[in-house]
Amino acid sequence: MALLSHSLPTQLESPVNFVPKNAPPRHDGAVQATSGEFAGWWTWTRDNFEVHNGPFWHREEDNGAIRCAFRLEKKHINGSGAVHGGCLMAFADYCLFAIGNKVLVDGRGVTLSFTSDFIDAACEGELIEGHGEVVRAGRSILFLRGTLTSAGRPVLTFSSTIKRINAPRKPD
Repeated sequence: MALLSHSLPTQLESPVNFVPKNAPPRHDGAVQATSGEFAGWWTWTRDNFEVHNGPFWHREEDNGAIRCAFRLEKKHINGSGAVHGGCLMAFADYCLFAIGNKVLVDGRGVTLSFTSDFIDAACEGELIEGHGEVVRAGRSILFLRGTLTSAGRPVLTFSSTIKRINAPRKPD
């Protein structure tokens, strides 16, 4: 993956996916890949951790459900040759916000709690997909749950609460 400075990235490029430097952002800041495996999918480039550890992608399916995905690369693999659990948890957290995005709209949120269960391993080259639902969206708290899969088999299940934050973050 080529990119990266210590400031917020303006371009996301890998051998298979490309987001142009001048890509117009969506209302929530997401930008869209224009080529590669994830052409037409969206990602956020404002989160340096996700950019460096992904890229993670999401899109809305015809039925309105949100589908998230990323391809396992060598950088995602642990010393035993399987995907690192922390990588799956980071991707699941990304999925939470993609799934909850319609409810959060232009608002922001923070993860309050996160629970996960590791179900199966996945290896380099596999496609990891995330699906889920907003169980309940209250005035200040969202409850969500989902599953990460590879080739249709469950790899990780997760549930979480997100707190809405209405005020924009102010620099220190």
